[in-house]
Amino acid sequence: MPETIQQEAPDLQPNSSDASLAQIQNFSGKYPKQLWSLFFSEMWERFCFYGNRSLLTIFMVEKLSMTDAESNLKYGAIQAFVYAFTFIGGLFADKILGFRKSLFWGGSLMILASLLLFIDAKTLFFPAMCLMIVGTGFFKPNISTMVGELYKEGDPRRDAGFGLFYSGINIGALFAGIVCVYAARHFSWNIAFGLSGLFMFIGLINFIFTQRSLGPIGRQAPKILANPNRKRNELLTYAGSLVALPAIYILITNTQYTDIFMYIIGPATLIYLLVEMRKYSATENKKLVAALVFIIFSIVFWAFFEQSGGSLNLFAANNLKHDLLGFNIDPNIVNNSSNSFFVILFSPLIGLLWVGLAKKKLEPNALIKFGIGFLFLALAFYVFYYTKNFADGNGITSLNIFTLAYFVITFGELFLSPIGLSLMTKLSPKPLWGVMMGMWFLASAYGQYVAGILGAGMSTAKENATLTEKLIAYTEGYKQLALYALVAGVVLIVISPFVKKLMGGVK
Repeated sequence: MPETIQQEAPDLQPNSSDASLAQIQNFSGKYPKQLWSLFFSEMWERFCFYGNRSLLTIFMVEKLSMTDAESNLKYGAIQAFVYAFTFIGGLFADKILGFRKSLFWGGSLMILASLLLFIDAKTLFFPAMCLMIVGTGFFKPNISTMVGELYKEGDPRRDAGFGLFYSGINIGALFAGIVCVYAARHFSWNIAFGLSGLFMFIGLINFIFTQRSLGPIGRQAPKILANPNRKRNELLTYAGSLVALPAIYILITNTQYTDIFMYIIGPATLIYLLVEMRKYSATENKKLVAALVFIIFSIVFWAFFEQSGGSLNLFAANNLKHDLLGFNIDPNIVNNSSNSFFVILFSPLIGLLWVGLAKKKLEPNALIKFGIGFLFLALAFYVFYYTKNFADGNGITSLNIFTLAYFVITFGELFLSPIGLSLMTKLSPKPLWGVMMGMWFLASAYGQYVAGILGAGMSTAKENATLTEKLIAYTEGYKQLALYALVAGVVLIVISPFVKKLMGGVK
């Protein structure tokens, strides 16, 4: 398989006609032209990821006969391993494969996963999820890191570049939430899953035909190319990722093993980082400590935010009317696309807000932005809780109020996520970019893991609970999340001056 990869993608090797790094980074205008190649590849990869994500909990309840609690736990386990493997993928990209080969290998596995689901989603569901986990792990952190390499250190246009890249993520997620949910409801689950793989294939083809413009970005580092065992190490990486599949299958189908894995991977990662930090100066280490503060709080944020793929998916399926501003629409389409729609709509406005405040020297520091993001998150979950006041006697409530909550939560995401991606490369020494980007996504893994536990805890214990009982159970849970998010936001704002000192001159 690895030999086939190199034949199909010859531009993975250096070419004399490639642009130099200096030529790429000395671009004029707001965005480097190479950003568009990465934008479209990421957009279609995110279609694949979010297309599958929009279907998971509902599929497990309706087709695999799981309870709401079981599907939340399985969802949390699958998503946790997806993001946990981004750390592993980032590590192997740094040390062995380089970013381009990692991206191509990961995308190929994701396409294979979707193909299995297209063939027989019910029988092959968990084997396909194992392939999706490993594939996303190799793809996701490395394309984000390549975006960072398009800019010189200190280039003020970097945030704008990550903002555009982030909009690509949300365009893919928007269409995935609409297309895949509609296909599942009106055609078949197999077709819905298969569509995600089709668009991943388009994204991978786009990268193959546009990668030459990236010059040296994403290629294997000189020290890797100089290693006489390079080919052997690459083959072992490909083979090892396949050999790991049975172990992943055991972990995601037995959630008690997921607990053990999550108890180990986090501390092990911190120990690895501490060892690596010994190679760097005190100033660099302070910046890495600041990055860890952002990472820790992002775990809490994603644990709440990612209810959208778990408990909120089930809440939308069971407890919402099909009426949005007078239009008949599937609530799960709203649940899986409205956030992306609002991000695309308001992301440029938030960017302009920061530019305007920066000119007046009033722009808040990154931790204050994180804190405000949590305050929006708290307000959004209070609105989710407040939907119970609009319920009828059958436990069915307003899709309009539910959508309003997503409008609010979007601003929380816009204050946090694009900034976080950019900060990982700003606060990290370049040799640790892949690792720190992987740690950012590992934080998301813990967030997903906790999200599953929280969603299961909010599910009513009664197997045959009425819709009214489900409504009360979930909305009371959302009220608790609103309170915790409020506390986290206040803490972040209070500690912001101390973390700002650790960050040095990074903005």
